[in-house]
Amino acid sequence: MDESNVREEFGVNFPKPMSFYNTEVKHKNENENKSEEDSYFPDFLQNPKHGQFELKVKEEIKGIAEPIQIQDDIKCKKELEIKEEPIAFTGDSYHQRISTDIKPYQCTYGDKSFLTNSVLIKHQKTHTGKKPYQCRQCDKAFSFISHLIIHQRKHTGEKPYQCCQCDKTFSQNSNLIEHQRLHTGVSSYQCSQCDKAFSKNSTLINHQTIHTGEKPYQCSQCDKAFSLKHHLTYHQRTHTGEKAYQCSHCDKAFPWKHILINHIRAHTGEKPHQCSQCDKAFLLKGDLIKHQRTHTGEKPYKCSQCDKAFLHKGDLTKHQRTHTGEKPYQCSQCDKAFSASSALTVHLRIHTGEKPYQCSQCDKAFSLKKNLINHQRTHTGEKPYQCSQCDKAFSASSALKVHQRIHTREKSYQSSQCDKAFSLYSTLINVQRIHTGEKPYQCSQSAKAFSQKKTYETTDNTHWE
Repeated sequence: MDESNVREEFGVNFPKPMSFYNTEVKHKNENENKSEEDSYFPDFLQNPKHGQFELKVKEEIKGIAEPIQIQDDIKCKKELEIKEEPIAFTGDSYHQRISTDIKPYQCTYGDKSFLTNSVLIKHQKTHTGKKPYQCRQCDKAFSFISHLIIHQRKHTGEKPYQCCQCDKTFSQNSNLIEHQRLHTGVSSYQCSQCDKAFSKNSTLINHQTIHTGEKPYQCSQCDKAFSLKHHLTYHQRTHTGEKAYQCSHCDKAFPWKHILINHIRAHTGEKPHQCSQCDKAFLLKGDLIKHQRTHTGEKPYKCSQCDKAFLHKGDLTKHQRTHTGEKPYQCSQCDKAFSASSALTVHLRIHTGEKPYQCSQCDKAFSLKKNLINHQRTHTGEKPYQCSQCDKAFSASSALKVHQRIHTREKSYQSSQCDKAFSLYSTLINVQRIHTGEKPYQCSQSAKAFSQKKTYETTDNTHWE
C-alpha cells in the first residue's frame, strides 16, 4: 500500500512525501524485521476495510497519527506506539494554517472550508448520507466510527469516564465534562441577549430561539413548526402513532422515552424527587415544584381580570371561566354544562347513582370523597376545624365557614325578589319558595306538599305514630 492509497482511503493530506516524516510504527516489547514500506503501514493497515478503525490525523507538528485503539474484531491486539523525530517545517504546513487561519479545503456542497482534507471528507458525509459503520447488535449505522463506538456502549453498558469528585460514570467524555461543571459551577456559554449562562453550547443555542422566535423545523403533515428538531420528532409521532418505547414490566408502549421512564417508576415505586423541606417525595419533578409552593406560598399564576393568584396553572384556567362564563363540559344526559371536567364527573353520578366512596365502618357510601372523609369523622369524633373567635370546632370546613358568619354577621345570599339577605344559601332557597309558591316535597300518604324538607319530614312521620 503506497502513499497515494493512504491519501485516497483516509483523506490524509501530507504537505511532504511520507518519507519526510521518518515515522516508525512498531509493536512494543517485540522486535520484528519489517520492510521500509511496512514501517509506515502496520499489518492491519494493509487492508483498512477489514477492521473497524479510522486513521486519525493530528497536527503535523506532532506527527502523522496518534496511537490507534484496536477493536475486538482485529486479530492483532497489541498496543502500538509511534516514534517520531523532530521536524523542521517549510512551506505550507498545518501549523502555519492555524497561525494564518487559512482553510484551503472547500466543501463543494456548501460554503464551509476546513484546515485539513480529512476533516473535509468527514464533513462531506453529512451531505452524502453515507453511513459505512454498521452496529452488529441492531440496525443502526453511522457516518463515523467514533459514533459507532459510543453507540455500542448502550449495548454493553460500558461507562469508561469516571468523575473524580463523585462516583458517577459516563459513556462519553463530553458528558463527563458537562457533569464536572456541576461541581465547579462553571457556565461557559453566555447568552448575548440576557444574563443567562449555560454549561452546554447546545443548550445556549436552544435558549436563543426564545429571543429570535425562530421555528425552523416544520411538520410536513400539519402547519405546526418547532424551534428544536427533537420537538418535531416527538410531534410527528402523533401523526404516525409510533410507540417506540416498550415497558419491560408490562405490555404498554409509549411514543416518548421520558413517559416510559416515569411509567417504569410506577412499577418500581421509585420517587426520585425529594422535597428539601419535608419528607415527601415525588415521581415527577413538576409535582415537586408544585409541592414546594405550599412551603414558599408562591402563587405564580395571576388572574388578569382580578387580584386572585393560584398555585397551579389549571386552577387559574378554571377561575378565568368565572369571568368569561365559559362552560365547555356538557352533560350527555341533560342540558347542564360545567366549567371544570371534575364537576361534570361528579354530576354524572346523579344519573348513574354511582357512589364509589365506601365507609369502612358502616354500610354508607358517597359520590364525593370529601363527603366520605366528613362522614368518617362521625365515627372518630374528630373535629379539626377550630373557630378562631370562640371554642367551637367542626368536622367539616364548610360547617366552620357557616359558623364564622355568626361572628362576622356576613349575609352573602341576597334575595332577588325582596331586600332580605341571608348567611346561609339553604335559607335563601326556602325564602324564594315562599315567593314562587314552589313545594317540592310531596307527602306519600296524603296530597299535601311542602316548601321545606324539615316540615315535610315532620308531617310524614305523624302518619307512622
